[in-house]
Amino acid sequence: MAHAEKTVVLTNRMGLHARPSTQIATAASRFSADLSITKDDMTIDAKSVLELLMLAAECGSELTIQADGSDAQAAVQAIAALIESRFGELDVDA
Repeated sequence: MAHAEKTVVLTNRMGLHARPSTQIATAASRFSADLSITKDDMTIDAKSVLELLMLAAECGSELTIQADGSDAQAAVQAIAALIESRFGELDVDA
């Protein structure tokens, strides 16, 4: 079984709130690989919006994306690209 992993820094100003969490879970569900994200010592299922919200990841948080499965590399790359794109959010004052 293939394994892939990448660490990224959350740079969108509002952190991992409901909309970005939904975007990650939706993207993750397109892959057959088991996907997880770790922040500090908490690891969650990247296909679960509620678990993503439980990370309480703020701007500047370091997230490690991990995947196991036949499409693990593509899954990690897709989630990393989404996070690195700041979920298409503009840096505006809330």
